Amino acid sequence: MPLYEHVMIARQDLSSAQAEGLIEHFSTILSDNGGSVVGTEYWGVKTMAYKINKNRKGHYAFLRTDAPSAAVQEMERLARLHDDVMRVLTIKVEAHEDGPSVQMQKRDERGDRPERGDRPDRDRPRR
Repeated sequence: MPLYEHVMIARQDLSSAQAEGLIEHFSTILSDNGGSVVGTEYWGVKTMAYKINKNRKGHYAFLRTDAPSAAVQEMERLARLHDDVMRVLTIKVEAHEDGPSVQMQKRDERGDRPERGDRPDRDRPRR
């Protein structure tokens, strides 16, 4: 079955228990339609770059799934109809990464980014 990653943004006035309940709700929808949830993460309340439905913040949730496309389409359809969900982003991936997502890692654990002084374009003169 194809592998997917989903990021959902729920309204900011929900409690964290209600936001985690949404994760369980959509996980059962995927399970009922023949898929399985590999992992879930609740990222908490984060400030968004722009307002969505007059909200500046939202509860972010992340799901890793192994589901047929029909199950994913049904989950997305029900998420669009749900009043508490503002946005859903689904990405098809080749393989799930081991461990926590980048959002859950501490800054010092992310070793793939160069330091600010190590950038190659820093010494180049500006025009």
